[in-house]
Amino acid sequence: MSPTLPSSKRAVAAAFVLNGVLMASLISRIPDLRAELDLDNGALGLLLLAIAAGSILSLPTSGRLIVWTSAATVVRLGATVTAVGLVTCAVGAFTAASVPAAAVGLFLFGVGSGVWDVAMNVEGAEVERLLGRTVMPRFHAGWSFGNIGGAGVGVAMAAWHAPVLAHFGGVAVLALLAAFVAVREFLPVRPEVHPESGPPRSAWTEPRTLAIGLMVLTFAVAEGSANDWLSLAIIDGYDERHWVGVSGYALFVTAMTSGRLLGPVALDRFGRRAVLWATAAAVAAGTLLTVLGGSLALAAVGIVVWGLGASLGFPVGMSAAADDPLRAAARVSVVSTVGYAAFLTGPPLLGALGDRVGTLDALLAVTVLMAPAAAAVLAVRSP
Repeated sequence: MSPTLPSSKRAVAAAFVLNGVLMASLISRIPDLRAELDLDNGALGLLLLAIAAGSILSLPTSGRLIVWTSAATVVRLGATVTAVGLVTCAVGAFTAASVPAAAVGLFLFGVGSGVWDVAMNVEGAEVERLLGRTVMPRFHAGWSFGNIGGAGVGVAMAAWHAPVLAHFGGVAVLALLAAFVAVREFLPVRPEVHPESGPPRSAWTEPRTLAIGLMVLTFAVAEGSANDWLSLAIIDGYDERHWVGVSGYALFVTAMTSGRLLGPVALDRFGRRAVLWATAAAVAAGTLLTVLGGSLALAAVGIVVWGLGASLGFPVGMSAAADDPLRAAARVSVVSTVGYAAFLTGPPLLGALGDRVGTLDALLAVTVLMAPAAAAVLAVRSP
């Protein structure tokens, strides 16, 4: 039986959920990774750079892979490489106690998650176009639900001092099997190629596409800084225990998920620009309160506001890049590549800044970035 639009919508949501589970599983054990390898913040930032490097190298080719094969095939490939990378990282760090081996695992994780990300966004944009209403933020909410589940399991595993290899291995196998089942319901279509549309690389010459990429980059920093540093900032800046720091990250993801679930209503009513300007302001206010609130309670409020603000920039950017289905794969690939530059530059820069001013105060860099974010929103017109 051929996939239907409702079944394809569910399959895309499942792909986002599973990707989020794997990412949160890795993030939840970053404090263990830092301790096991005896790294300071700067060294940890450089190690995490391997994830971004893998993604950046794989993203430019993702659009072409989708055109040559299909989104479903690319998700299968990405899920396999991501799972292998997660297990390799665990073996390298916690069995071999080797920074280079852990870096190889993180690099593979980045390669796999990068191509997986582009493929599921292209498929999601096609489903959104055929449905005729905004649904992309809810697909990304699925990623956040996966993050919540993965972070929750990570909190439990950390609290029980479970071996990281057992944790990562179990999650990798289950997520990989589920991904292979889910993509069977993807729409059996490939992006249509017209001679006049040019090769995928020509999207790099489009000012609007690059501006959307810049907007996605700034919001990716807002999200990625929480992924990489929020739990450590709570632990170091507020002198709290490990599980409290991971719980702060889980609170951020919960707030971000709520924003993505409610976002389509606001987007359809007020338009992309107005909503994105409001979310940029929320990120600025939330990060200020998290850093300068002075108490864990006020920091928690700031984390919620920050998470709500960070919720829509990435998914709306993907939708905007895919407004024209004939150029969706190429443009989503470009926007993803520019956006993922945040994950390339963010970890080492925030790590180096954290070594100078403290992990918590370093998050004020996110506040500053919301000014160019607001300017770049001008490129994101309503469909």
